[in-house]
Amino acid sequence: MDPSPRPTLQGPTFVRLLARLTDAEAARAELVPADRLSEWIDWTRAVALSKVLDAPDPAPAQAGGPAVGDHAASIARARATLAEAIATAPELAAGQAHTPPGDAGPADSPADAAPDFAPLRQRCLTLQRAMQAATGRLRGDLREMLAQRSAQAARLAEVDAVMEGALSPREHALLGAVPTLLEAHFERLRAGAAEAGTPASSIWLDGFRRDMQGVLNAELDVRFQPVDALLAALRTP
Repeated sequence: MDPSPRPTLQGPTFVRLLARLTDAEAARAELVPADRLSEWIDWTRAVALSKVLDAPDPAPAQAGGPAVGDHAASIARARATLAEAIATAPELAAGQAHTPPGDAGPADSPADAAPDFAPLRQRCLTLQRAMQAATGRLRGDLREMLAQRSAQAARLAEVDAVMEGALSPREHALLGAVPTLLEAHFERLRAGAAEAGTPASSIWLDGFRRDMQGVLNAELDVRFQPVDALLAALRTP
């Protein structure tokens, strides 16, 4: 009998890419929203969020500072800079020889050099830190501007600040696992190439680099979602 086809995993591109690369199975049992939310927000953070939601509307701060258009341009520049860093990362350039750190020498040939994930891991971590720093700064700037708009906008800024603090620990833990998942994909491809007698620096390595860039670009989209949402709120009359 033919095996049953794998269910299609629903969700953001980032999740679907990781599921494909790691050969993860889609969850069979759907959790109700309350159960899913409980995985992200514990009772202490839920109490903090409840206090913000139940508090009287805060008074908006005195208007001032950059216009919405200036913030939008700043966000676009930051995102373009991060996307370019992913596209131009030297470790992710296609067609290059790949040698372990410290092992390269005049006698080494690209075909004989054993591929090593260490520099790829370091590049992944560096890019993730850059994404986190940029989006955190932009998110804070947008909240400050929202606080100057109206009582409702100021309330949204407060809720977003609490939500960021509540969700960040689990978000950091999950995103921190990305290099490990990529390494597992790297090792599977390397083992498959060794089995097939493919040279170390051949097509499989360039394929992995494209996969890693795809994952990082998808993570960039996920990290910018709160920033885009706050910007949309600022643009709402």
